[in-house]
Amino acid sequence: MEFTAVVGETQVETTIEKSRFLTYVAHAAGEEEARAFLARTRAAHPAATHVCYGFIADRTGNLQRFSDDGEPQGTAGMPILGVIKANGLRETAVAVVRYFGGIKLGAGGLTRAYAGGAADGVAAAPKRVFAEGVEIRLEVGYSEINAALRFLEGETVLGRDFAEGAVFTVMVREREEAQFCARARDFFNGKVTLTPGKRDFFPFGS
Repeated sequence: MEFTAVVGETQVETTIEKSRFLTYVAHAAGEEEARAFLARTRAAHPAATHVCYGFIADRTGNLQRFSDDGEPQGTAGMPILGVIKANGLRETAVAVVRYFGGIKLGAGGLTRAYAGGAADGVAAAPKRVFAEGVEIRLEVGYSEINAALRFLEGETVLGRDFAEGAVFTVMVREREEAQFCARARDFFNGKVTLTPGKRDFFPFGS
C-alpha cells in the first residue's frame, strides 16, 4: 500500500475583492493532528471572519471532515475537501482563513475563492509518497566507511554512528528489503551486519 501526502506546513495568501484569504496546508496523520493544526490556525487569527477547512486524516481516505465555519452551506468546506480529493492526497489538512473586505462575493464567488485558495496551497506544498518501509541497521568496519558511503548513495540514510564500527540506519521500502540486503552482502563480500528494525509507513519522495 502507498499513498501521497503533503509534508510539513505551507502557507499562501491571496486577495479577492478586498477580502484576504490565507491558506494553510499541513500533514495530519489522524484526527487529533488535524484538530491540533486547526486549533493553531484559529489561535493565530483570532480576528478572522471565517476559518474554513477540509481534511482527510488517514491513509485510506475514509476519515474526512470539513466545515464552512459560518459561510453559506457548501461554499467553503466541501470545495476545500474536493481539492484534497482531486489531488489524491491522504493525511492532509487544509484551512482557509478569510478576513472580510466589505464586498460580498456571492455563493459562486465564495466557492471559487475557497477552492482556488486550497488549490494554490496544495500546489505549493511539498509532497511525498508514503509506503510500507523498514529501518535497516547496516554495520561495517571502519575501513569500509568510504565504501559504505558509496553504496548508500541515493538511499534514505536516517542516521550514522561511528562510535563502535561504522553503523548506518537506512530506510528501505519493505518490498525491496530482500533485494537491498542481498546487494549489501554482495557489495561488502559478506563483511556486513544487517539488522531490520522499525516497520511503518515512511515518506520516500514525490
